[in-house]
Amino acid sequence: MYNTIFKEFLQKKGLKLTREREAILKEIFSFHGHFDPEELHIRLRKKGSSISKASIYRTVPLLIESGLLEEVIKVDKHAHYEHTYGHNHHDHMICITCGRVVEFHSQELEELQKRLCKDYGFRGISHTLEIRGYCRKCR
Repeated sequence: MYNTIFKEFLQKKGLKLTREREAILKEIFSFHGHFDPEELHIRLRKKGSSISKASIYRTVPLLIESGLLEEVIKVDKHAHYEHTYGHNHHDHMICITCGRVVEFHSQELEELQKRLCKDYGFRGISHTLEIRGYCRKCR
């Protein structure tokens, strides 16, 4: 299904679902986890792909715009992503010592977000929350 969503999105933009874009999409959806473009490139290379880093860096913004991918964590000034199709929204706690990422969902935060948007006459579409600090092990 995500393949169809991306193909239709590209068509609306006058673009095509190339073999490279399809391979990138397939690899991203082959696992659930956070990744950066460099890690994605390494994964594709290990599978024998010759897709360039440039193709990955050009495809990631399209996947974000299509709603299939989300930038979730910024660590050391570079972004990490995860696919969002078929997954409920969640936020992240990030340990600044060991880098451990804890995913969590809070209905209270979701309700607060809705209330704040309503109070300010704002139509919220999405949000990203990162709590940085120290995990239990690193404290």
